[in-house]
Amino acid sequence: MSDQQQSPTDESEHQDSSAQRHRGVYLLPNLFTTGALFSGFYAIVAGMNGQFIPASIAIFVSMLLDGLDGRVARMTNTQSAFGAEYDSLADMVSFGVAPALVAYNWLLFDLGKLGFFAAFVFAAGGALRLARFNTQIGSVDKRYFIGLPSPAAAAVVAGLVWTCTEYEFEMNGTGYLVAFYVALCGVLMVSNVLYYSFKDIDFKGKVPFWILAVIALVLGVISISTSTFLWLLFLLYALSGPLLWCWRRFKHRH
Repeated sequence: MSDQQQSPTDESEHQDSSAQRHRGVYLLPNLFTTGALFSGFYAIVAGMNGQFIPASIAIFVSMLLDGLDGRVARMTNTQSAFGAEYDSLADMVSFGVAPALVAYNWLLFDLGKLGFFAAFVFAAGGALRLARFNTQIGSVDKRYFIGLPSPAAAAVVAGLVWTCTEYEFEMNGTGYLVAFYVALCGVLMVSNVLYYSFKDIDFKGKVPFWILAVIALVLGVISISTSTFLWLLFLLYALSGPLLWCWRRFKHRH
């Protein structure tokens, strides 16, 4: 055998090392994920500086970008294990840590250890929610989420901060109520309450004309007071899970 020839084992090792050198990540969906991560990090910094309206808006922007990255990956057939892991880590920052710290710097700080505990319950609930979601992919009914989705929980908290700051509501004496509110959102994320996922809606199919008219009307209403209506929209979604659970229990007993 000459020096120019290679054994099958050497050739296989060369191909493996070449694949390692050329292995990369898909750019487009991970750009959206990076944007969501940036928005979450910006929300944390803005909240630390007392800029609660920009911080809350950044969390909603992160929600929008987070909703796009997965859809872009599926549309362009660029799904990857790396993208899924990166998305989960970004979600933890944007929908677990960011809302907890924004709420803590906004009002919970004045409660001392109780405020710290409430913020931590939310952050821990977000981490546990994401971990459970990742382990249940493909094994549960896709029509429902088990527990309040972390983006919705983040919106419920950020919407409250945004609305109260924008309209300069007097928050004296409401600290304990807000602490319970934030902690409850964390608990709902790790609960077994079912939430409708909207994943069985066919966005490519045809719908009656009135549905498009209703969507236009809703967008118009939201534009009147974006902070308030976004907050109420996600608050209604957060309440829908427990309300439907009570309704099912009532029907089961009767």
